[in-house]
Amino acid sequence: MLPFSKPSAWLDKEISSLNQIASRSLYAEGVNAEMIRYSFEVFSRHFRSGNALEMGPAEGIMTGLLSLVFDDLTVVEGSGIFCDQLKKRYPGINVINCLFEQFQPARKYDHIIMGHVLEHVEDPVGILRQVSTWLTPQGKVFAAVPNARSIHRQAAVLMGMLPSIFALNEMDRRHGHRRVYSPETFRGDFAAAGLRVDIMGGYWLKPLSDRQIEESWNTEMVRAFMRLGEFYPDIAAEIYIIASLPGQGLQSEGPAIS
Repeated sequence: MLPFSKPSAWLDKEISSLNQIASRSLYAEGVNAEMIRYSFEVFSRHFRSGNALEMGPAEGIMTGLLSLVFDDLTVVEGSGIFCDQLKKRYPGINVINCLFEQFQPARKYDHIIMGHVLEHVEDPVGILRQVSTWLTPQGKVFAAVPNARSIHRQAAVLMGMLPSIFALNEMDRRHGHRRVYSPETFRGDFAAAGLRVDIMGGYWLKPLSDRQIEESWNTEMVRAFMRLGEFYPDIAAEIYIIASLPGQGLQSEGPAIS
């Protein structure tokens, strides 16, 4: 039985929407690509030996980095357009083309990476509950989402460009976002799903829009502000959580990957 009972019309609409987004995707463009690479850097500090599942890889920036760390890597992606690209680019990984709501893994995973997933899905708590059943006993979930309290969003409200920090901006809509998380709502979804938040933080102190940054900043400036966000997670552009199953010891994970 599928984990989510969804009518075929809903499934068809979701797949069509994902393929439309994929056909004009900007995930791998400009400063957004650097942000994905930095999120890998943050997550990789906590990787251990074992296998990995990446959810929603899109063009595969994170995928390429994960493939250098994990010999056993599976990705699940709802867009057939992205899946075709991933199979050509990374022939050594297992690419599964289906919606998260339809995914029925035959095994459990030590690492489940959800980079910019939860802001897209209709039922994030339901997805997280399913993800918790895919974890090995010592497995970890690594999730990142945009932060509503990012200083660039707060500035947009003050300038009248957004009615609220939680409002979807033009890029949110282009990417197919359904919500913008605050640190509290992000943590709350994990709690509601029965997952234990082990680590929560942020990165990317972003004072301007992507376009403004790409017009005038160099790579060193971008990297510096990515790192600065780790010191100010409440107002960073990106927030992340590393979570596990409740009742599992924090110190019994095994050796870190060097």
